[in-house]
Amino acid sequence: MFAAMSASVNDPSHGFCRDCLSPQHGGGMRCRACGSPRLIRHPELYALAIAHIDCDAFYAAVEKRDNPALKDRPVIVGGGKRGVVSTACYIARINGVRSAMPMFKALEACPGAVVIKPDMEKYVRVGREVRAMMQALTPLVEPLSIDEAFLDLSGTERLHGQPPALVLARFTRAVEKEIGITVSAGLSYCKFLAKIASDFRKPRGFSVIGQDEAVGFLAEQPVTMIWGVGKAFAATLEQDGIRMISQLQRMERGELMRRYGTMGDRLYRLSRGQDERRVEPDHDAKSVSAETTFDTDLATAADLVPILRALSEKVSARLKKAGIAGRTVVLKLKTHDFKIRTRNRQLGDPTRLADRIFQTGLQLLEKETDGTKYRLLGIGVSDLSAADRADPPDLIDVQSRKRALAEGAIDALRDKFGKKAVETGYTFGKGRNARPPEDADH
Repeated sequence: MFAAMSASVNDPSHGFCRDCLSPQHGGGMRCRACGSPRLIRHPELYALAIAHIDCDAFYAAVEKRDNPALKDRPVIVGGGKRGVVSTACYIARINGVRSAMPMFKALEACPGAVVIKPDMEKYVRVGREVRAMMQALTPLVEPLSIDEAFLDLSGTERLHGQPPALVLARFTRAVEKEIGITVSAGLSYCKFLAKIASDFRKPRGFSVIGQDEAVGFLAEQPVTMIWGVGKAFAATLEQDGIRMISQLQRMERGELMRRYGTMGDRLYRLSRGQDERRVEPDHDAKSVSAETTFDTDLATAADLVPILRALSEKVSARLKKAGIAGRTVVLKLKTHDFKIRTRNRQLGDPTRLADRIFQTGLQLLEKETDGTKYRLLGIGVSDLSAADRADPPDLIDVQSRKRALAEGAIDALRDKFGKKAVETGYTFGKGRNARPPEDADH
């Protein structure tokens, strides 16, 4: 098959069927072998090697896979009435449900939806299965999240006996057959455009953006398609009369940098399809955190402190498992009117101890318990480093060593008898909110 295809590389009329992978010559609309309309043709199809894979409505897809009765039902994966939508299947999306939408609004838009509490342990397990299949294609896999990643398939033709485009199509078929979920793929010459391509024609999409067409394609897109242009910056560009990427393409780099600083340089390069970032397989985490959304708004320290303690223990457990520590403790709060407050404090040394994370977070929280009602609380650490630098003996706070030893004993008991074998007085008997659900991890 590869020999037959290599003779027609970059022939616009030559491609393959995404369902049976048979070569396609000429301009027919259906596969000559299996009759499928899912054909892929592109002038640069066999010259491109940078891919972006994105699982389709990942959490909801896993739930539908595990419960066939949900196949034709609108499914929302999220955290109860006061939580937000983590993922919605495409049926729910047609009805107006979107990720990060408050749950009450999602149920107003789609009252017949089936709401499922997230099962992060299961999603992580499935995500690792997909990741393993990616790494069988190439060692150059850069994860972006549990359900998406960049792949660099350059130089893999000899390994697989096929060009990257065919390898990618075979991969999407294998995921659907072996794991039972679908993915969408984008193929291009750079990461920026590969990610854009993967968003087209979801679910089960396969889109290609070549180098020759990049500038013309981008000219027709809104500025919000550029990575880093969110709502706030888009509003700034709007005030300056800039709505389309074609307008950026007519501006000089110097002018853009005078107006927008380093972001101006990014606008200049990406608007022209210039992205020299490489696929980096060793992409280290920048922070470890946990958060939870409450069933009802909470305002008092009596309600918030037990939750802070439980979240601190979750963050500590993840740090210890990963063999890392963090130097900056970050507190996150979301008010009843959806405004986010973040507070942080840098420690003298990195830590991975729940007690130290909690005590620092408590000091930050005390200043925020002013009667304001909150719907979400989170705690985390950043400035990550290896665990061997964490929590050196404190000559001033002699009790810190005793607390660290006590925490080690608690960890050992929990490892042997389960997470609920030992609780501190902060969380014991404080109800469901003091034990945040598994979907709180980040």
